[in-house]
Amino acid sequence: MPGSFETVVARAHERATPAEAERERLEAVVQEVIDRAEHAIASFPVAADIVHVGSTVRNTWVAGDRDVDVFVRFDSALDRAELERYGLAVGNEVLPDGREEYAEHPYVTGEIEGVAVDLVPCYRVESAAAIRSAVDRTPFHTEYLKRRLDDSLAADIRVCKAFLAGIDAYGSDLRTRGFSGYLTELLVLVHDGFGELTEAAANWSPPVRLDPEGHEGSEQGFDEPLVVIDPTDPNRNVAAVLSTTNLARFQHYARELLADPRDELFERREPDPIDAEAVREAIDARGTTPIALRFSVPGLVDDQLYPQLEKSSAGIGRALSERGFRLLRRDVFAAGADGDTGSAETEIETSRNGRSGDGDGERDERSGRNGHGGRNERRECVLLFELTVAERPRIERHEGPPVSVREHARSFYRTYAESDAYGPFIDGDRYVLERAREFTSARAFLESDALFGVALGADIETALNAEYDLLVGDDIGDLAPTFGAELARYFAPRP
Repeated sequence: MPGSFETVVARAHERATPAEAERERLEAVVQEVIDRAEHAIASFPVAADIVHVGSTVRNTWVAGDRDVDVFVRFDSALDRAELERYGLAVGNEVLPDGREEYAEHPYVTGEIEGVAVDLVPCYRVESAAAIRSAVDRTPFHTEYLKRRLDDSLAADIRVCKAFLAGIDAYGSDLRTRGFSGYLTELLVLVHDGFGELTEAAANWSPPVRLDPEGHEGSEQGFDEPLVVIDPTDPNRNVAAVLSTTNLARFQHYARELLADPRDELFERREPDPIDAEAVREAIDARGTTPIALRFSVPGLVDDQLYPQLEKSSAGIGRALSERGFRLLRRDVFAAGADGDTGSAETEIETSRNGRSGDGDGERDERSGRNGHGGRNERRECVLLFELTVAERPRIERHEGPPVSVREHARSFYRTYAESDAYGPFIDGDRYVLERAREFTSARAFLESDALFGVALGADIETALNAEYDLLVGDDIGDLAPTFGAELARYFAPRP
C-alpha cells in the first residue's frame, strides 16, 4: 500500500513494535534465564555475574524476533580453559536441552518457551579496548546505547531493522555480510532518526566515515566502504563485515523509499521455487552454459561454510577465466540439515534468516549462531558457474617478449624452439607461438585433477576429493527440487 513517507514508516513502526503480551513473555524468559544462571554459578568455586545484553535489553528488538543474549562474566584472571569449562557448565544447566556451539570459545544455545537463548561466557574487563575475547566488548555496547536511546530512537531502530530485513541486507553473519543490529542502532543514533538516516544514505558516496565519539584519526586505519568507529573501542570498525553489495543495496532502496514510499519495502519477499522445466526454459532463453558442482559437506554452521564456499567459487571462477572460459556470473547454494536453504550470491547477496544480526553484532564473532543442523549431519552444496564461452579451440596463442629484449627473448625462443608448438615465430616486434590448449571445455577442466590446483576452502576441497556431481546445461534443472527458490532468485535477480 503506497502513501507518504511518514505514513508508510508509521505503519512499519506499528508492525515492528512487539505487543505487550510478547514483551511480558520475553521478560519472563529473561528472568528465568538469569535465575537459573545465578543458581548454577552459586554451586561453582568461581565468581561471576550475569549480564543481559543485546537488542532485547535495549528495547530495539523487532516483533517476532525473540532472541535473548545473556552473558556470564568471569574475572579476567581466570584461565581460558577454566572460563570455557565453567561457562559451558552454567550454559548446560540453564539450557539442559540446548547445544554447544564453538567460536573463539564455546557457548550454549537453546530455547525456553519458544524464545531463542544464548548463554555466553566472557571476561569482565575494564574497557572494550582491554578485551580478552571478541564477545567481551558486548556489555559495553549495551551500556553505551542504553544511556543514549530514548523511546523514539528505539522505535526508529526497529523500523530500520525491518527495512533492512525487507531488502535482504540485515545480518552480520558471514552468509549475509549485512548490517548487524549494533551497527543499525549506531547509524540511527548518529543520524538522530530513521528518516534522517535514509536521507543521508541516499546521498552517500563511499567510502563513508562515521565516528560517533570523535576518536580523532581513528578512522584512518580502515579501508572498508563504510567505517563506523566503535564508540567503546576506537580500534574497531563496527561495519567491517558489511559487504560493498549490501551497502549499495541499502542506498538503492533508501532512494526507492524516499521516491516511492510503500509497505513492501519493509517485507521480506521470497520467490516461489521454480521446477526443473522452468530452469531449462530459463537456460534456453539466456543461451549460456551453466555448470554446477554438487557435493555434500559435514554439518558446518553457516559462518564456517559460506566463507569456504565463496573462496572456492572465486578460485574456480578465476581458473575458468584464465583458461579462456568466459564467466558471466557465479553463485553458491547450501541446504541446511532441516531442509532450509540459503544463497550467498557473489553479485546479489541475500539474507533469509530472520534471526541473523538482531543482537549486538557479535554474532559474526560467535560463529555458529545462525548455523543449520548438527555436526554429524551433512549439507548439500552447489557451486554454480554460468559461462558465455564454455568451449575453446584446440590451439591457443601465447605471446613472448619483444625480440629487442635480448636475454628474455633468447630464453623464450630456446625454451619453445624444440616444442610441439607452432613457432616460435615473429609477429610484429615479439615472439609468438601457438600451442595446444590443456582443456578445450570447461567441463573437461572441472572433471580433471587440475580442479584441485586452485584455491579452495579446506572442507570444500575434502568434500570434492571424496565425490561430486558435475551438472552441465539442462542438467542444472536437477537442482530444482532442493534449490528451486535459489534458482528462481538467480534467474530473476533484483537490486
